[in-house]
This record gives sequence, structure tokens and C-alpha cells, in this order.
Amino acid sequence: MTVKIMPCLDMQNGRVVKGIQFVDIRDAGDPVVCCLAYCRAGADEIALLDITATIEGRSTMIDVVKKVAEAASVPFTVGGGINDVASAAAVLQAGADKISTSTAAFRNPEIIREMVTELGARRVTVAIDAAANKALPSGYEVYIDGGRTPTGVDAVEWARKVDGYGVSVILPTSKTTDGVKTGYDLPLIRKIKAATSAQVVASGGAGKLEHFYDAVEAGATILLAASVFHFNIIAIPELKNYLKERGVSVV
Repeated sequence: MTVKIMPCLDMQNGRVVKGIQFVDIRDAGDPVVCCLAYCRAGADEIALLDITATIEGRSTMIDVVKKVAEAASVPFTVGGGINDVASAAAVLQAGADKISTSTAAFRNPEIIREMVTELGARRVTVAIDAAANKALPSGYEVYIDGGRTPTGVDAVEWARKVDGYGVSVILPTSKTTDGVKTGYDLPLIRKIKAATSAQVVASGGAGKLEHFYDAVEAGATILLAASVFHFNIIAIPELKNYLKERGVSVV
């Protein structure tokens, strides 16, 4: 399996931002400028996540999606505020290649089946925000509303259910490691990989080159990161060379 590198553009008020554990947000630039830079640097895919759309009860900013679509030379996934087939289709029509849904999918899982049927499995990603909770069988609990609301539901069990709808990609982000640059939550990746047949995205916590390799070893085939790319801590060509040297197949 060839591993892909996916910079993530978290959007708020039309700007790219980055937080720590879903809070302490700071500005990281213009989305079109960031997209162009990442495409030139060798990104394989890009994620565009409108992080406050669900909380603010609105749909994704279509105008931003259109601008990024014009700039992007690689596939990009859009998430945030996508709560039914119509809103997903609107985002795809605006130029996105794939959509990601999280809170809406959790509240009404039938949406996942509808999206897979209407749009195609390869265009649907389900994101799962999770945090450690020893009271649950897997040790992880699903959070919704941009990581703000605990649900009491086991994250790995939810991933297993999501996989049953036929989605091609599951994107778990650990609240525990998000933005802290101490490494991905490897047990979470391993457990979701073992429980599902979908591709698993590593998300939340990359700070050093070895963290990406650790995620591959844990079973991730898409490596998502934000801070290390936005603030020039790691360059994508550097990362790809590092992985190649360790026998990982990269684009």
C-alpha cells in the first residue's frame, strides 16, 4: 500500500487556523495560498475542514471550496457542516473530490449509507473525534460538535459500524494528542485498523519525522498533519525522503 501525505487546512472565518486539543486557535494563513504551496511541495491530497460550521449551525463555506478547487492540483477532501446528501453534493459540485462527515453521521448513521449510495464510497470519509476513556471497552470515547461534546459511545465500536456502511476512509483524530506534537495516538490507530477494512487516516499529534513512520507501522495509509507543515517544522519532500529511506512506499 502506498502511503499518502495530507496537509490539513482547518478553516475558521475563511482563514486557515491551528489549535491545540481543539482550542487555543491561531491564524496560519490564506487557504488558497496554503493550498498552492502544499501542491507545489508534493502533497498527495489536501483536507479542508470548516471547524466551526457544525457548532454555528451552518453549511460549509462554498465560496472557499470553489477558490481552493481552482488552486488545487491534487484531490481534496472537505468537511464541516456536511449533514446530508444535498450539502455533500453541493461541496462536490463546488470542486471538492471527497467529503468528510462526523457529527451528522453520528447523530443519523443512515446518512452514511445514503451518501455512499448516492455519491460513491470513494468520495465519502467519516471522521471520528475521540478521547481516552478507560470506562469504555476500547478505552476511547466518541466526541461530536467539533470535539466539544462527549457521547458515551465507544469509538472503535462506532468505527466498526461506520465501516459496515462501506465508506472507503475513516479519519480518527485523538483529542488527547491533537496539536501537541508528541506523536499520533498509535493505540487508537491500531484498534480502528484492526476493527475495520477502510483506509485509516493518522490525525492529531505529529511533531517529528519519526511520528509519521510510527503511524504507518500502526496501520495508517494516509498521514494527515497541520502544525508541522503550516509553521515549516517539516517539509513534505523531507518527510517523503525519510519514509522512503525506511522502506515505505510513497507517491
